[in-house]
Amino acid sequence: MNLIKTGNSWKFATEADLEDFVWANLKELFGLIPLKRQYYVNGQICDILALRENKQLVVLELKNAEDRYIVQQLTRYYDALQEVKPLEDEIDYQQPIRLIAIKPNFHRDNFIDKKYHHLYIDFFEFTILADEFNYYFQIKNLDLDNDKVSKIEIPHQDRERNEDIPPPSRGLINRLAKCSYEQQQGILKIRQKVLSFDKRMEEISSAVSFRYGNGNRKTSKFCAEFYFDSKGIPIIFLWLGLKNNSSDRISRARIWTDWQGNALLEGYVPSGIGAKMSSSKKTLFNRAKIMNDLAENENSKYRGEHKYIYQHLKDINRIVSKLNNSEPVTYEEIKLLEIDANKFPTVYSGGRVNTYKFDRYDSINGLVDVALEKWLKRL
Repeated sequence: MNLIKTGNSWKFATEADLEDFVWANLKELFGLIPLKRQYYVNGQICDILALRENKQLVVLELKNAEDRYIVQQLTRYYDALQEVKPLEDEIDYQQPIRLIAIKPNFHRDNFIDKKYHHLYIDFFEFTILADEFNYYFQIKNLDLDNDKVSKIEIPHQDRERNEDIPPPSRGLINRLAKCSYEQQQGILKIRQKVLSFDKRMEEISSAVSFRYGNGNRKTSKFCAEFYFDSKGIPIIFLWLGLKNNSSDRISRARIWTDWQGNALLEGYVPSGIGAKMSSSKKTLFNRAKIMNDLAENENSKYRGEHKYIYQHLKDINRIVSKLNNSEPVTYEEIKLLEIDANKFPTVYSGGRVNTYKFDRYDSINGLVDVALEKWLKRL
């Protein structure tokens, strides 16, 4: 197995490596008989199909990073299998289809989706442990109240080091010189991860951006980009799934980050920096300042100006509607929600705003991992 180190922990280099390992160890991990992998049925591709000894079908979906939509994926697989009923000579469809989700960590949204779902889905969380000599795959069923875990050894190949990575170009060094220390370190860490991922990965530089993919031809596939605006401020773009990364269709996504590990998929920009998005972010930033001033300053010059409250109500309704439709939201929109929930609890009726506090942020490392895995699948 190919393993890579991220911070102080280890992970599979790709989702395909995770699938290889689980497929090879289905019997030991779950007591299951391998049946099919990457199985296409009715427009869906199931990671792994397996059988219990009584011919009951088990569907396993694997993720190598955090993902909010694994319950929806398994639901689509269930529907396709029930409708087509393939491999009837080997599967007993009189028994219920069992669904299993396997991930290194589960998002709060996964548990909410599962709570109101009529199908029963097992959540298995895995960790890679390491000692001085060996690596181990440890997995736990989150639906069981006990602390029982399974652990098996991973035959591995260490891919942490890659001596072929070229040093940053003079152009990138000049750009980084105008960035903060946190931005410099964040960009260099992402660059290291991306260029270490695959020997086909290249760095393609231009006057204002540095792209990463398999060359610069018309048929090339990209996975990441650092773009520097007119003020020298770096913006990260990743090639992720549409519909807030829930779709298999890929597009260039603009990413906000605090350079401390938190990130947010803000929207999709086919080229350039996204002037319309930048303008909207600036407008919302100014509106947030006004609402903060209204909340904290009794002598605010905005007090008595009802147009600001009316505009705030429109903003909140629009943002909540986007969230309910699983659409991307910008960092400034999240901040407006937080201001409303903390300082204007009676302005927006229904109390729904509070449910969106602090749970919309992703990990920048996690998003980069997803972009790399999607890039590899597109090659």
